Amino acid sequence: MARAGARPITVLIVDDERTFGEALQLALRHERDLVVVDVATDGETAVRAVDAHHPDVVLMDVAMPGMSGIEVTRRIKEVDPEAQVLILSGHEDPLLLARAVQAGAVGLLRKTEAVVQVASSVRRAYRGEPIHDEDELESALRRLRHRRAADADARQRLERLTPRERQILERMATGASAPEIARALGMSPHTLRTHVQNILTKLGVHSKMEALVLAIRHGFVTTVDISEDVVG
Repeated sequence: MARAGARPITVLIVDDERTFGEALQLALRHERDLVVVDVATDGETAVRAVDAHHPDVVLMDVAMPGMSGIEVTRRIKEVDPEAQVLILSGHEDPLLLARAVQAGAVGLLRKTEAVVQVASSVRRAYRGEPIHDEDELESALRRLRHRRAADADARQRLERLTPRERQILERMATGASAPEIARALGMSPHTLRTHVQNILTKLGVHSKMEALVLAIRHGFVTTVDISEDVVG
C-alpha cells in the first residue's frame, strides 16, 4: 500500500542511460506534486537509493546491464515493501508485464509515453490505484504460465539428449559442416545422420535449425554462430 500524507510524491528514477534519466527528472519538475529524489544508473545503486530515500514510487528501466529491472524490483521490494515500482520498457510486452507484476511491480509503462501520462501513472501507483485493467493483467499472467510450461517441457526434452548428441549440437552451432563434425567426432556420415535424426525426434522439431534455436534458448548450446549449412 502506498504511503499517505499531504506532501509531494517522491520518485526515484532508475535507468542505465543517465541522459534519459536526467531528462525525465527535468520533465517531472513541472509536476508540482512530484519530487525526484535521485537518478540511479544501475541496480545496486538503485537498491541503496531506495534504502536511503524510501521513495514513494520507483520508475525502473527494465533493460540494464548486470541486474535486470525485474531483479532490481525484487530487491527493492525486500528493502522497502511500500515502494511502488513502475517498469519502463521500450515496447509493450504482455510477458514482461506479467514478470514485472510477479516481481512486485505495479505496472509497465512505455518509455515513449508522454510525461503527463507518466506523471499520471506515478500518482495512481502512489494512491494504490490499478495501472492496468484486470483482464489485461490476467491475460498477461496466463500467457506467462503457458510460456513457463512450454519452457519446462522443452528443458525436459533437451535433458533426454545423450552427451554425444549434445556434442553434435555444439558443433552444429559453430557452423561446422557434416563431414567436419563426423571427422571431429570419429564417426561415419551415416552414423552422424542417425544421431541428428534422433536429436530431432527427441526434441519434437522438424529441422536442425529448430533444434539449435531450442538448445540455444535454454542454454544447452553456448555458441551462437549458426550456419545455414549445418549437417546437411
